[in-house]
Amino acid sequence: MDLAYIPSPSTGVIDLGPIPLRGYAFCIIIGVFVAVWFGNKRWIARGGRAGTVADIAVWAVPFGLVGGRLYHVITDYQLYFSDGENWVDAFKIWQGGLGIWGAIALGAVGAWIGCRRRGIPLPAWADALAPGIAFAQAIGRWGNWFNQELYGKPTDLPWALKISEGPNRVAGTYHPTFLYESLWCVGVALLVIWADRRFKLGHGRAFALYVAAYCTGRAWIEYMRVDEAHHILGLRLNVWTAVIVFVLAVTYIVISAKVRPGREEVVEPGAAEAAEGAEDATEDAEDAKDADSASDAGGDVERDDEDRAPGKNGTAEAAKNG
Repeated sequence: MDLAYIPSPSTGVIDLGPIPLRGYAFCIIIGVFVAVWFGNKRWIARGGRAGTVADIAVWAVPFGLVGGRLYHVITDYQLYFSDGENWVDAFKIWQGGLGIWGAIALGAVGAWIGCRRRGIPLPAWADALAPGIAFAQAIGRWGNWFNQELYGKPTDLPWALKISEGPNRVAGTYHPTFLYESLWCVGVALLVIWADRRFKLGHGRAFALYVAAYCTGRAWIEYMRVDEAHHILGLRLNVWTAVIVFVLAVTYIVISAKVRPGREEVVEPGAAEAAEGAEDATEDAEDAKDADSASDAGGDVERDDEDRAPGKNGTAEAAKNG
């Protein structure tokens, strides 16, 4: 008898009238908003303009969704193109299935397009967004909980995840790998924030640190999963991907630190001048307001002086007595 476990939702869809609200999509949307919001705060702190992160995200997010789905469909093609499967399901993204590797790769292409249009260095934008992406992944992983997917090996630990009987799954309690990865991503985000403040990371090194740290956790979490996957030399494909991407990220950090040390002084051309112009405009408005107040006060004093002038009051008194 299981004394404690994490329950799974009875359904991953909540119908709001004719509109189905899917838990998986809801988690992805919330994650995107968190990433853009937090990235915007970091971008402004770096000297950029408010709203720039969102403008570039308009390019990065759609590219990332397409890339994530393509990676999943290509690496798990048997789920959609083998005998008895319906290839149309490859387009049903709300049922789950986004590969982070494809999402980051193609999302970077979209971000590059957006940055190029704004004249902004992509590495600096990526550095600002890095911890926000990790937070977004932490939130997005809960979409797997709604879909009862991507869990680990059977276990009777108190934090085991209870899975109900369903298509391609057997009822039981399993390692909640979605939760492990979610917590790991939160830790990665905090690590990047700390390292960026401590070492003033620049030129894409904060983003590379996020990638390397995420890959470290993904490798051991992936090893625990029991869903179908392609294997190469006894290891799951995603484990190999994590190892290769980790090596590339660390290599980039080392080489970049030698070739381009320090941090970018300017991340968005014209942002500093615009901020100074806004401050000057505010100061001018305040000065004009103070001047108007002083003028009004001076006018009141002048009117009081006129009312009290001897000639005026004397004449009026004389006319009254006469």
